[in-house]
Amino acid sequence: MTSSLRRQSILDPSKTYTFRSYFEMRFPIDEILQELGVTFTHQELALFERASAYKNKVTPQAQSTKQRIIVAQKHVDLSSEASRREMLIAPIILDIVHLVDVKVNIEYKIEVNQFLRGDVDYYLKSKHHVLIVEAKQADLGRGFVQLAAELIALDAWIDSKDKIIYGAVTTGDIWQFGSLDRQQKCIVQDLMLYRVPTDLEDVMAILMWMLQREEDQ
Repeated sequence: MTSSLRRQSILDPSKTYTFRSYFEMRFPIDEILQELGVTFTHQELALFERASAYKNKVTPQAQSTKQRIIVAQKHVDLSSEASRREMLIAPIILDIVHLVDVKVNIEYKIEVNQFLRGDVDYYLKSKHHVLIVEAKQADLGRGFVQLAAELIALDAWIDSKDKIIYGAVTTGDIWQFGSLDRQQKCIVQDLMLYRVPTDLEDVMAILMWMLQREEDQ
């Protein structure tokens, strides 16, 4: 007589989970997301190529921001998440506000169900698209798990025609992007990492493309 082994569920239906809970989990991301009803893959999203037309538009704004970030990295204690948000991430978000007609919500609250609830650090909404940015002090890998949970929640939260929604997780000096295909129910983690201030123009161009893109990619 043989018996099959069945893994216990990661998520306890008697408990409530915030987005931060997923950052603290030490299970593989694909197993966590499977319990949330989506699949997971690593893939190059080719965001730099898609956003290349925007790079010249962001360069003038990016030059002064790059210098401010360099000063902050030299003179400010960036050991906390709050300091990184204020000194490294917020200036980039404000630059996007100058370049795009976009509304920004900070610590935007989403409550879908007991498994998907909490605050999103930055929620950006343009005329046609939305974008979320999750700020972390360190551990970009676990931060992406949290971002993935936020994208899944956002899918249920918003009334949008977007087939794909995008997000980013960042420590301020490193950015990584991801997407959720709302029809295929698949989270994609981009293989590329972007470093600030070196790749600041690229990061800003990608953010601008995500908020202004005409094609639904």
